[in-house]
Amino acid sequence: MFRLDGMKEKNNTFYIETYGCTSNQADSKIISQILMDAGYKKADIENANFIIINTCGVKQQTENKIKRRLRELHELYKNNKHKHVIIAGCLPHIAPDYLELVRKIIPSHAAILGLNTFQEIPSLFEQIKQGNRNIFVKSNKKIDKARFLIKHSHDTVTGIIPISEGCLGNCTYCCVKNARGHLKCYDPGKIVENVKSQLNQGIKEILLTSQDCSVYKYRNTDLKDLIIRISRLDHEFFLRIGMINPAFLINNFEQLLTIFKSDKVYQFLHLPIQAGSDKILKKMKRPYTITTLLDKIDLLRKEFPFLTFSTDIICGFPGETEHDFYKTINVIKWLRPEIINISKFTPRPNTEAKNMEQVDSKIIKERSKRLSAVFRIYLEHLNDKWKGWKGKMLCLYHDEKNHYTFGRNFAYKNILLPNIKIHPGTFIKVSIQEVDGANLIGTPY
Repeated sequence: MFRLDGMKEKNNTFYIETYGCTSNQADSKIISQILMDAGYKKADIENANFIIINTCGVKQQTENKIKRRLRELHELYKNNKHKHVIIAGCLPHIAPDYLELVRKIIPSHAAILGLNTFQEIPSLFEQIKQGNRNIFVKSNKKIDKARFLIKHSHDTVTGIIPISEGCLGNCTYCCVKNARGHLKCYDPGKIVENVKSQLNQGIKEILLTSQDCSVYKYRNTDLKDLIIRISRLDHEFFLRIGMINPAFLINNFEQLLTIFKSDKVYQFLHLPIQAGSDKILKKMKRPYTITTLLDKIDLLRKEFPFLTFSTDIICGFPGETEHDFYKTINVIKWLRPEIINISKFTPRPNTEAKNMEQVDSKIIKERSKRLSAVFRIYLEHLNDKWKGWKGKMLCLYHDEKNHYTFGRNFAYKNILLPNIKIHPGTFIKVSIQEVDGANLIGTPY
C-alpha cells in the first residue's frame, strides 16, 4: 500500500463495468479488491484513468451491446492519453479470431486480460503508465479465485463467492467453455474462509457462483459437503446456490435433498432445462431426458412444496420443429417455474450448433413471444399459495423513490413492505397480505 496525493492520486483511479453472469460479477469484485489493495481508488468513468470493461460472450445480443460500447469508448478516448481502456472477461477468448476482432473494434485499447491474470493487473497498470499500449496478458494456469477476500462497505448485504470455473459439459450451443475452459474446483477450506470473512463484515446473503455449481468436487469434498460446512458457520444468513445442471438432479438426488434441508440455504433451484424435446436435448448434448428429469422434480417438490424454480429455455435451436416446441410449452405449463430466462437462439462462434441447419429468425421470435405469454398467464396466480404466510424475511434494500423495503424469505421469494423503511441486512418476521405477480406484499408482525 502506498500514499496517494496530487497527480499521483489522479493517475490511480479506476472504473469497472460488468456484463453477464454472477461469475463475472465475482471477477469484477476480485479485480476491484486487488486494485484497491495496491493503492488504487474507485471513481466514476469520467474521472477514472483506467476503464475496465468486463465482457461477456454468451449471447449475440450481449456481444453486440459490448461491441457498441467498445466503439463508443474508442471514439471518446482514443486521443486522451490519461484514459486507458482495459478489456477483461470472456468475449476476447470465445473463439480463436475474437482476440483480433476486439483489437480491431477498439485499436486504442491499453490491454486485454486473460481470465486468470488478476494478480498481474497492478503491474500491468504500471506498464501502461509508462506508455505501453495494446498489451495482451494471458495465463494458462487457473488460479483459485476463492482465496481473494473481499472487503465490503458497511451497507453491503450480499456477497458473491466463486467455487469453481469451467465445466464438464460439451453443449453444442455454448461458447463460454472456449473461454473458461475445463473444470477447476476451488479449495473448500478457502471457500469457507471467504464466507466467514464476509459474514464477519456483516454480509447476510451469500451467493455461491460457478458456470455449473453441481459439478463441484475437490478431492473428497462434493457440493453437499461444502454446503454443510458453510451452513455450520455461527452466523444468521441465507445461502444461494448457483446454477445446477439437470443431470445432477437425476444422478445426485440425495445430495440436493440434504442441501435444501438446511434452514440457511434458500430453497431456490436454478435448473436450466433448455428444451422440452428429447430430440433437441440430444442435439444440444444435454445428458438427460425430459421424463426422467420431471420425475425427479416431482419428487423434489413433494419434499419441498415451496421450492422456487428458475429455468432457462432456448427457442429455435437448430432443427426444432413446431412439435418439438410444443413439447417445451407443455413442460413449462407443467413445471410452472417462478423465473424463466427465455433466449432466442443465435449461433455462437466456434460451436457445433453454428454449423447446423438454422431455424428462421421470424419463427424463433414468434416462439419466444408464445412462451413468454404462457409464463405471464400462469404467473398471475402462481404465488396465491403464499397469501397468509408468516415467517422470516431478510431485508435487502429500501427503495426511497417508491417507498418500500425489499427482501426475500427462505424460498427466495420477492417480498415488498410498502411505506416501511428497515435497515438492509435485518431479519424480521412478516405476514403476507396479498400477491402482485412475482411479488409478495407483506407487513411486519
